[in-house]
Amino acid sequence: MANMAQALRLALHYGEENLGVTDIFGQDVGAPLGGVFTATQGLRTAWNSPLDERGIVGAAMGLAMAGSRCVAEIQFCDYIFNTIDLLKMAGNTLWSTNGQVSLPLVLMTPVGAGIHGSLYHSHSFDALATRLPGWKIVMPSTPLEAYGLMISAIKDPNPVLYLVPKALMRVRGEELIPGEPEQEKELRAMIDAPIGDRSQWKPRWPKIREYTLPIGKAQCLTQGEDLTIVTYGRMVNLCRSILKDYSEDSIELINLYSLYPYDWQMVKRSVQKTGRVLFLNEDSEVTNFGEHLAYRTTRELFYSLKASPRVLAGKNVPGIGLHPHLEDSTIPQESDLRQAMDELIHEVP
Repeated sequence: MANMAQALRLALHYGEENLGVTDIFGQDVGAPLGGVFTATQGLRTAWNSPLDERGIVGAAMGLAMAGSRCVAEIQFCDYIFNTIDLLKMAGNTLWSTNGQVSLPLVLMTPVGAGIHGSLYHSHSFDALATRLPGWKIVMPSTPLEAYGLMISAIKDPNPVLYLVPKALMRVRGEELIPGEPEQEKELRAMIDAPIGDRSQWKPRWPKIREYTLPIGKAQCLTQGEDLTIVTYGRMVNLCRSILKDYSEDSIELINLYSLYPYDWQMVKRSVQKTGRVLFLNEDSEVTNFGEHLAYRTTRELFYSLKASPRVLAGKNVPGIGLHPHLEDSTIPQESDLRQAMDELIHEVP
């Protein structure tokens, strides 16, 4: 089974061969490295940009305005903050031109903690991303999701911000990507560059097929009657790791892999059924995207609720420390999730 970095590589290859992708670029995205997580190794249209995030976003906007399809990468989302004004402009271009100029670009960036990256490699960006009108925002939790969402993002005529959980880049999936060889070793031999001299190396791409996930829809992973959990990214795996300790019909787990537009109808139906909801993510708890969802839940579903909606998110601290204990104390862990779930389930109306 492919890991998430390999899944992205396969999707980008499909994009450049079948969907008209003309440029895949960013810091170290081209040869010989193929991206800091190797997600762009061996791609025909990949090239290295200067170390200039504003230049990367500006170039992507220009290419899209000129009719090209591109996928640009900000090496870590920790360095995307100096591009906010350009992201705002990219998001409002279609609206401000009265529909005359669309921007079919994908901006990909790794997000979140989990790799002990300390202050400058542990940021989340989902809350800020959802406050950029005009952008579509997605975040996968499995390699197959990564593949399907990337192909959907490439095909979309609007700018798509593709957030990749850093901690999941090397995690293998449980489902095959369409056309992927069944043996992991075979896939690795075909598309992973060797260590050392890569000057003569070329990938042997498998005959992968198109697979898409609709942007704007969520996935209900488990059915339950007692509590709804709405999450995305690597927090999906955190939930799955402890669901075995609850009865099969207790927890309804929703994977909100499209953060904007988001699948409000699925969330609404679930909360109306369970009456209790926990919004979980690893971004800072103040002005968190989960707070918006909790507000909307309270406003629209007040009379369906048996307990107040709760948000479990990262601590509101200036940064994430390097030591594992500091990171674990900042980002929701299994013990935090269990406590929040148990309190919600047993809260008396």
